[in-house]
Amino acid sequence: MAAQRAGNNSAPSDQFEDLEGFGVAVVLDDGKWKCTALTAAALTSLEAAETELREMRSSGAVFGLLDVDDEFFVILRPAPSGTRLLLSDATMALDYDIAADVLEALNIDIPDLDVDEIDDVEPWEEGDLSLLADLGLPEPVLGVILAETELYPDEQLGMIAQRLGFAGELSAVLDVLPR
Repeated sequence: MAAQRAGNNSAPSDQFEDLEGFGVAVVLDDGKWKCTALTAAALTSLEAAETELREMRSSGAVFGLLDVDDEFFVILRPAPSGTRLLLSDATMALDYDIAADVLEALNIDIPDLDVDEIDDVEPWEEGDLSLLADLGLPEPVLGVILAETELYPDEQLGMIAQRLGFAGELSAVLDVLPR
């Protein structure tokens, strides 16, 4: 895994080459959804993802969807009072810096699990399940999507996009991304 926490001595550009997944900024402006690809740095650095989202100018909602290495996803929503975060699988903090960074930002300890037993542990989410409620995705519905652990992260994010009404815009961005 390219962004492993322990023993990652590769140069920053090398980190991004092996990491799969995508980062997409989602903007709701004047009732219209717009999706834009984020840089590869957003998949390994919570700070980079936040910075990219904060630089987007919009009078409406702005949030990011990160599918990291097809293992888990992060939803982040910058706000003046601080970034609201949701991590789909807290166990991934053992392997990925960005997942560990999300837990740190949430003031949650990295799970004390044996790396060899991680495949036997049921994943659980951490963070703000209501971060998209004002846009039309209630906390219980997001909880149901997160409970679908047999789905890949991109499928779960697709369900979120479908429920909020920007599935077409998300699909158009993903179709042009190198994957």
